[in-house]
This record gives sequence, C-alpha cells and structure tokens, in this order.
Amino acid sequence: MADWLSSEIIEKIQWNERLFSLRIRSEFKNFIAGQFVRVALDIQGERVARPYSLVNEPGDEFLEIYFNIVPEGPLSPALAALDVGDGIFVTDRANGFLTIDEVPGCRHLWLLATGTGVGPFLSTLKGDKVWQRFEKIVLGYSVRDVSELSYREQIAEIENRHGEQFCFVPFVTREKLDGAMEQRIPVCIENGSFEERAGIDINTEDSHVMMCGNSAMITSVTECLEARGLRKHRRREPGHITTEKYH
Repeated sequence: MADWLSSEIIEKIQWNERLFSLRIRSEFKNFIAGQFVRVALDIQGERVARPYSLVNEPGDEFLEIYFNIVPEGPLSPALAALDVGDGIFVTDRANGFLTIDEVPGCRHLWLLATGTGVGPFLSTLKGDKVWQRFEKIVLGYSVRDVSELSYREQIAEIENRHGEQFCFVPFVTREKLDGAMEQRIPVCIENGSFEERAGIDINTEDSHVMMCGNSAMITSVTECLEARGLRKHRRREPGHITTEKYH
C-alpha cells in the first residue's frame, strides 16, 4: 500500500476557465517520466483521490499535474479552487507504463495526445534518454480551441533544443490557428496529412505510437493503425501501440 505524503501547493497556473496546472512541494522521491501519481484532498470527511500524470521532469524539486475541471467530479473542482500555500496529499510512489522503457527498439516515436493527455509526454521530452533512443520524435497535440493549447513555451524550448529530430504538430479542431491541423488526429492519419507534415510514415518497421487522452481518439487511431498491420504492445508480445486513456 502506498502512503500519503502531506504536501503543499507552490504555484498555480490557470490556462483557461477549465484547465489548470498545480506545482506541488512534496517529500515524494522519484518516478519515471510518463508515470502518474494519486493526489487527494479531504472533502466532507472523506479522502478523495484520483490519478494524475506528472508533467515535470524526474529530479525536479516539485511535482506538477495538469488537469481539467469535471463539473460533477468529486475532486477536480476542489483542486481548481486551491491556491499557493494550501495543502494536498500525494502518494509516495508513482505507477504506470506509458514510459519509453516499455517501448521496443525502433527509429521513430509518435506521441499522440488530446487535452491534458500531453502531460506525461512533456515529462518524457524534457529528459535526455528519449533523444538518445530515437532518430525522430513526433508530438501530435489535439485540442478544441487555442486556449486549450497549453505549455506552448515549453514545447517551443524543446523544438529549439532538438531541431529536426523533433516535430511538433498541433491540432485545433474548433478554431483557426496558423500552422495547426484543423481536423482530428484520426482523420489526419487516414488522409495522410499528418505523416506528410511530419515527413515520415507510421509503419510496422520503424514506428512506435504512444497515445494518451480521450478514449475516442485512442480507439479510432488504434483501428486505423491495426489496419496497417500495427498491433498493441505487450511485454510478452512486443508491438507498436502503447496507450493510456483519460476519461
């Protein structure tokens, strides 16, 4: 059983009326980029907990979570109401397999995210290991409107640092943004525009696809890729597709 660590909010970022990031000071030790922790608050005498992926790089002096308000949710509205100095509970260990340690050897890594699902990929991209393993990394980040396209400065820093080894493709489906794809990720894979933009193909020889976000995107993309011969990755049966769903 994991233990709860009494922790403290040290920074709060509000991206729009429903999207927030919290930086947390905690005695939490370490994790692998791509993993999640459980965070909790005591609400009406009950400790309410939910898993959240970590956005920060392992070794940072803080933990960072990125989340949206679920209006009827038991925890997210209370998290959004927190401010600097407020207390929060964090488990003392991380979990999850959305890590590059789980990815078989290949040349090209595709990271596909909707909304807050970009968080674990940002954690991965901030480290050195991923850049040593793959020839090219593509981040596809899909949101509804421009206000949801968070962490653009951090992504720009990654672009500047890694040049042609990195390709960032934003998808904004309900609003115009220069340089962004206007249709959803599955549509842009099926019509070839995503791969044309990235300059490489998704195929069984060179590619591994990691996805994090809403289940509709993950299901649609998985079906499209399975039609090309790609298969879900399992430790006992290495494949090409690794997923983590946010509901």
